[in-house]
Amino acid sequence: MKAQAEGGFSRDTTRIVMLCDWLPPDFGAVGQYAVRFAREVAEAGHEVALIGFSSEQDSCVDEPVGNGRLRVRRLYRPACDRSKLMLRAWWTLGANLALLWGARRELRRCDEIRFTGSPPYLLHFVMPIALLLRVRTRYRITDFHPECLMASVGHSSRWLRALGALTNFWRRKVDVIEVLGEDQGRRLAVSGVNPARIVLRRDPSPVAISTDTSPEAPPEAAAGRKIILYSGNWGVAHDHETFIEGYRRFCLQYTGVAWLWLNATGKRAETVADALQTMALPFGRTNPVPLERLAGVLCAADLHLITLDDAFVGYVMPSKVYACIASGRPILFIGSAESDVHLLCSRQVPSNRYCRVDPGDMEGVSSALEYLLGVSLHPPERKKWAMI
Repeated sequence: MKAQAEGGFSRDTTRIVMLCDWLPPDFGAVGQYAVRFAREVAEAGHEVALIGFSSEQDSCVDEPVGNGRLRVRRLYRPACDRSKLMLRAWWTLGANLALLWGARRELRRCDEIRFTGSPPYLLHFVMPIALLLRVRTRYRITDFHPECLMASVGHSSRWLRALGALTNFWRRKVDVIEVLGEDQGRRLAVSGVNPARIVLRRDPSPVAISTDTSPEAPPEAAAGRKIILYSGNWGVAHDHETFIEGYRRFCLQYTGVAWLWLNATGKRAETVADALQTMALPFGRTNPVPLERLAGVLCAADLHLITLDDAFVGYVMPSKVYACIASGRPILFIGSAESDVHLLCSRQVPSNRYCRVDPGDMEGVSSALEYLLGVSLHPPERKKWAMI
């Protein structure tokens, strides 16, 4: 697997179509990065058309950027109810068709199609068209589908295995697959993708954070307490039970010390909020802030929380890790040592500011909170958790 620097792309390409789902100001890390990458490619002298969705209205902005040109087209599409599988499936089908139809003019004259894993299964729609048009393809794989669905339901039915086989067939046809982590690259190689076609290109932090960044004012309920911040999506791929029980044990022993700030969306964010409310544990929940305020929120934390279920290692890369590292605040990761979250944090975060705990190790969470929040000045005895 090759590593590729930011902005690395084919010099002979002049007309590039980039496809993804939600573009800013709609919430979503994939869209935020897509806008950034599209500008980089245009600045290098290419003609770029970025097409995605807006929950508000259609729009199109065409402007010169650096030595090239960038067109950003937003297609109006209402959001879907993600809690219902069939509604999500129909929305995904319609979204993929709408995205390709909205990009039809640009697709007819492009030299290369770049697309992401959002909407899910976009790969299945793009690759037949790319082969028909005989254009190059570059797939920036985000979450793996249908592997994430298999992991979330806990089994692989016959039709899911068939869908997985078809997905791997199309993956092997892509010219270049960009992965977000080494763990993703290993997953692809095992599935039969030629390692020579796999390129490691990590996400940067979505916001610039420096010593001059002013922390956002936290909710008033957090006054006088150490803030544990979970910011972003807390969905089915992210462990929650380990943190809830570990946090409960910590709060029973150290009352009035910590406060969990859920600046989050997602199915498990609801579950966490309900559980903490039932247990009368200190927390508050806010909606994710606009991108221009994110740096301040991240710097308001005394500790960042990142979680990942073992079943999703190599299939999901929490993008929040880059901004959490950039904030300079301590990080608690509940997840496997095989994940690139651990790889990045263990390399880039000082050892006294980072702890990793295995999913299921509730006592490890409580001990890590003691150390990272400064209740204990000495690392506790290592059990199932590790600082590095």
